[in-house]
Formats: sequence, C-alpha cells, structure tokens
Amino acid sequence: MNTVRVNVYIDGFNFYFGLKNNQWRKYYWLDLFKLFEQFIKPHQTLESVYYFSARPHDVGKSDRQDLFFSANKINPKFHLFLGKYLKKPIKCNSCKTEIIRYEEKETDVRIATTIIRDVVLDKCDISIIVSADSDLIPAIELIRELKPNHKVFVYFPPKRFSFDLNAKADNSIKLEHHEGKFKNA
Repeated sequence: MNTVRVNVYIDGFNFYFGLKNNQWRKYYWLDLFKLFEQFIKPHQTLESVYYFSARPHDVGKSDRQDLFFSANKINPKFHLFLGKYLKKPIKCNSCKTEIIRYEEKETDVRIATTIIRDVVLDKCDISIIVSADSDLIPAIELIRELKPNHKVFVYFPPKRFSFDLNAKADNSIKLEHHEGKFKNA
C-alpha cells in the first residue's frame, strides 16, 4: 500500500478562539505538529502543518504569540503565514459613538490558495482544514472540481462548528472529543 500524504491547514484565529473557552485555555501552548500527528494512521504521513494568523497590536499578546510561533517553527514541517490585523472604526447607530474593532485580513484567502496550490501541485492526498469558517467552502468546491478523488477533512476546533462546512467535508471530527491528544501535545 502506498503512503498517503496529509497536510493540515489551521485557521489560527478560529483555533485560538476555540481554545479560549476556560476548559481549553491550558492548551494554548501546543506542539501543533505533534497534536495532528496523533490523528495520522499507519499508512499515512504528515507532510506539513500550515498555520495562518495575524499579529495582534497588543504588545503582550504579540510577544506571547511570537513565543508560540518560535517553538512550533523548530519543526521544519511547520509553516507560518501571517496576514494583517487592521483597525476598523465602527459607529454605534444609537449613540453615534465610534469604537475601534480589529479585523483579521487575508487569512481565509491565504488558506484557500495554499490548499488549492498543494492539491494542484500534488503535494498531498488528504487536506485537513482546522476551522469552522464556511468561507473556505469555495476552495473545497474547486478542489472537488480539479481533483475529485482528493479527500478533504474538517477538524472543528473546540466549541466551534459549521453545518455547511461539515456537509462539504469527506469526513469531520470535533477536536473537543480528543482532549487526550491535546494533553499529549
């Protein structure tokens, strides 16, 4: 039997906010490759783990995020892609007060283009998307059109789920049902 090549694509903000729940906060400092390697079957090999995020403006948060990235980048199969984190002023319709919100930019498109690139360039046989963001559905639909036999799995971060994304996946799991694997990573 040939070895099946697997790539993992993590929507960093979606994953982080899934871990933000009190029960899951203790897993902020994960070895991501080790976590997802535990899901790999004997006839499979984990080729790459891609992590997509953006740097927060808060210095303390940014420093902690840098430590997390640095620890994971020790593994040459871990690849980091950073988008932008932009200020977005919003005006309250009632009181007309302006507040500042922050919005992550480029992440969904970068995830989609990286997955499609890897499928087209035959870099994997299974793509695992770690997200509950249905904005990734068009990428899955294009993969189905380009390579109908390519498998796309969705791993939902803790406390996150999308019925639409689940319906497009060949298989899906809820990571919250695998806390033992988090403890091992």
